Amino acid sequence: MTNSLDLISNGKNFAHVAIPREGTDPRVVLVWAKTDDDGNIRLNSAEGRAWPEDLRAAGRAIITVANHENPYEYLTVTARLAGDTHDGAEDEIDALAKKYLGQDTYPWRQDGEQRVSFTLAPEKVRHQG
Repeated sequence: MTNSLDLISNGKNFAHVAIPREGTDPRVVLVWAKTDDDGNIRLNSAEGRAWPEDLRAAGRAIITVANHENPYEYLTVTARLAGDTHDGAEDEIDALAKKYLGQDTYPWRQDGEQRVSFTLAPEKVRHQG
């Protein structure tokens, strides 16, 4: 499955994460993403935002990533929440800032902010293009 996730692991392609919510429309957020060595998708946020709580409650999400150089090539991943930790989340957001912005540290860190890292295990992957 790792090769099919190249749009996430390579380039500055943003991820649209759709999280189901009971009794209402899904929440869709645009985030930075990366993959880990096990073929999982890694997302990072700050505690206190709405979407992390929605993800925890749903335990699953659908992630769509388009190739920013050719939007007709895209990837859709149905995934389950497999990890939720603060350990390493600060370093991870800095690595994502390097990937997406070319900066060594995340520039929008807020005082007192606690970063959280989510691991999503792909269950179904569809690549188009």
